[in-house]
Amino acid sequence: MRIAVDVGKTRVGMAKTDSSGILAVPIGTFLREKDDFRALREAVSSSRILEIYVGLPLNMDGTEGKSARDARRWARRAGKWVCGAPIRFVDERLTTVTAHRQLHEAGRREISHRAVVDQQAAVIILESALAYERNTGKIPGIPGDGGNVDRDFS
Repeated sequence: MRIAVDVGKTRVGMAKTDSSGILAVPIGTFLREKDDFRALREAVSSSRILEIYVGLPLNMDGTEGKSARDARRWARRAGKWVCGAPIRFVDERLTTVTAHRQLHEAGRREISHRAVVDQQAAVIILESALAYERNTGKIPGIPGDGGNVDRDFS
């Protein structure tokens, strides 16, 4: 199983694969700095997790800005809470926009998006990572330690 995380300023959305590792399903949306690390630890401890994908919100030109640095800081802290599952960063440009659009198309009123948009963005991050792996046979993203690796985010 794999987990994806969409790190926002206020909330953190999480999704995981089903038991066969094919479908992405939401876990939930958690308050940042309050419930997020506990929820991640519970998700990791309840299943054998191969990877945790943290969305890296790059700028449209591919550079890292304040939000990307914030996601990296969150991932470093998460790594201290969760042992045994490697963290990888996956490009998540426009996932929140896509999540809002999908929720709107599903008939959900805009006012109710806030409660679920972050977990929907995590589902999109995870689906993207799974598709990349299926299509290329490569592990998506870059290692969470930020080592000297190719920036092939998928």
